[in-house]
Amino acid sequence: MTQTAARKQGYTATVVAGCFAVFLAQVAYSLPGALNGTFQQEFQTTGAELAWVTAAFAIPMVVLELTTGVIGDLFGRKRLLQVGALLVVAGSLVSYLAGTVQILWVGQVVEGIGAAILYPTSLAMLAAVSPSQEARSKAIAVWAGFLSVGAAISPLLCGWLAAAGAWRTSFIVVIAVAVVSIVITRFAADSSAPQGRKLDVPGQMTLALGLIAILFAATQGSEAGFARPEIVGAFVAGLVLLGAFVVIELRTDVPLLHLNIFANRSYAIVAIATVVGMFAFLATCYSTSIWIGAIQHQSALRIGLLFLFIQGPAFVLVPIVSHLIRNFSPRWVLTAGFALIAVSGIWCSTFDIHDMSWTRFIGPMLLLGVGFALTVGSITAVAINTVPLRLAGMASATTNLLRDFGFALGPVLIAAFAVSRANSDLSAGAAAAIGGSGLTPPYTDIAGGIAHEGGSMAINSMPVVPGAGPDMPPVPMPQSLHVLAFESLGSAYSLAFLVAGLCAAAAAALTLFGLFGAKRAAVEAPLIDEEFVPAG
Repeated sequence: MTQTAARKQGYTATVVAGCFAVFLAQVAYSLPGALNGTFQQEFQTTGAELAWVTAAFAIPMVVLELTTGVIGDLFGRKRLLQVGALLVVAGSLVSYLAGTVQILWVGQVVEGIGAAILYPTSLAMLAAVSPSQEARSKAIAVWAGFLSVGAAISPLLCGWLAAAGAWRTSFIVVIAVAVVSIVITRFAADSSAPQGRKLDVPGQMTLALGLIAILFAATQGSEAGFARPEIVGAFVAGLVLLGAFVVIELRTDVPLLHLNIFANRSYAIVAIATVVGMFAFLATCYSTSIWIGAIQHQSALRIGLLFLFIQGPAFVLVPIVSHLIRNFSPRWVLTAGFALIAVSGIWCSTFDIHDMSWTRFIGPMLLLGVGFALTVGSITAVAINTVPLRLAGMASATTNLLRDFGFALGPVLIAAFAVSRANSDLSAGAAAAIGGSGLTPPYTDIAGGIAHEGGSMAINSMPVVPGAGPDMPPVPMPQSLHVLAFESLGSAYSLAFLVAGLCAAAAAALTLFGLFGAKRAAVEAPLIDEEFVPAG
């Protein structure tokens, strides 16, 4: 074999390995979105416990992906990619065997760490072996296509298996995909780039612990109460740790994040809009899955079909978005995208929880998908073109972190808001609902205890029992209390949709007015070069 043929073979094998790795990461990441309702009924979760299923994957992915990128640069990417796939295998196995929601969290954390390796490492491998700019662009386009396919297939697969009563098999499918990825990666070319790279352990530790503390406080406070000492302490600890992170990053020679880049006004505006807009996007996705799955208890397959309407535009519109960014100011592209996300959220907020028609979500989900396609394809282009060329790579990496951080915030914060609101409404009306139900002691005390401890999500998941007697289940649930919980959740998530829509509208206003005078992107859109498309 000639040297040229060997290089070509190595390039092809590496592209295949990288694309399959990102497909694996996206299948694993998108899986819980379609199964929220199934998890809620299987494990009898509270609202906060359900939110942690998604957050357990997203948080380690967000806080570790920059560090795993550095590790790959220093020590080689090929074996690291296989380690990421092995972690997905381990996490999926734990999730498959989970008998409680807490064990499911553990599995999702391990999978999230694996994804934190797979996303940046697979892309870096493609860029390293590409012989030309044209070859790199084509490889990245294929990489993004596999990512979108994974985001579209996973919810449909999970919904179909859940409808057949075999939702755990979803994790076996992920394991099979991971094993194939490990085998394929054996034939890929290795690469590294150790020059000027260094692990920032203090920065990574303070960032990770600070984010985890704040997200823990936000999620648990929605049910335990935000005035509880442990919740207040977690908020304070998180802020102190993030403050320490800022000090460390400003003083270290090789920081995890170059914070001085935020002195650029246009970049800072895009950064803020990215976090807020991506929060709104995933908050809308998550609220949709909770509305249909965990509250209305409809089929997971319907959620998977709806997510297909979200993911489809992100894949189909890639060439159109690229054209728009080249020929129009990114200010208008970003503003239009965020505005469509806003319309989607506000539209969903008008729905009645008693209406079981899931097809009414198709329209807003299409708008959400188009809005996401417009924004996520533009964010990195704007970031790169508002800083000096020598800082373009760092600006792109930082923007990716901010975007992923917005994704992680979406389910956690919107669930904290909605669960807190629903439980407050339930507490206010529980006594009257139980008193008028005809229940007698000790069932009145049991029902009241469940309402107080488990909240609206726990009440909504329990079977309705009209009365109590020796042949009745030990915890009869009166119809009046079930209706109160159902309507409280519906009202709370209607407000959650509205909040998400208003946040997206704020991001649209920020880019419209804040980027006034920003120059048109001079380069082609980055082919969503580090995009990932979540689902719930």
